[in-house]
Parts: sequence; C-alpha cells; structure tokens
Amino acid sequence: MLPTLVRRSATARKPLIHFIGKRQWPAHTDAPHPHPYAPAEIKQAFGEFTSKSASSAAPSQSAPSSSKSGSGVQAYEEFWYAPERLWRHTIDEVEIDAILSGGATAAKS
Repeated sequence: MLPTLVRRSATARKPLIHFIGKRQWPAHTDAPHPHPYAPAEIKQAFGEFTSKSASSAAPSQSAPSSSKSGSGVQAYEEFWYAPERLWRHTIDEVEIDAILSGGATAAKS
C-alpha cells in the first residue's frame, strides 16, 4: 500500500467547520419594520402597508379565490377550487401534446 494512503486512513477525519454552542431559536419574532435605508416615504407609509397586508391575509389562504360577476356566474381562479363535478376529466391527444411540448406549437403542413 502507498504510504500516503496509510497515513490518510490512520487519522480520524476532522471536519473543517466547527459550530459554537447549541442551536437556539428566538422565542418570539421581531415586529415588522421598514429597512433602515428605505426612502422616507416608505418608512412613513409602512404602518399602513402592514395593516393592509395583515387584513388581506386574515381570511383563510386555502379558501377559493372566486368572484361574482354581474351575471351571477361564479368564476374560479384555479380549476381545483371549483366543485369536482365541474372539472373536465377527459384530455384530448392535442391537449396532451401541447402540455408535453411546454406550450410550443409546431406548424403542421
């Protein structure tokens, strides 16, 4: 056996990174605040922004995003938010080809 391999295997591997202390996560999160170097108008309007974002995030995030149009028809942002009876269960070969091509279309002659 080569001497370098013997010497390398004779010592235990010592990692180069050493973590100091035990991992400790803070018990509470910091209050939202603007960046210290943010423009003055953003710093002034930051409280209004956080109150608007908190009020818009208050409803359940998993709730369907639907809106009522003037005709009384309910529109869903994604098909899986709609009831399953409204889902289309069959996919044509043309649709499968379009999905597999990534949306690129090829001219057929």
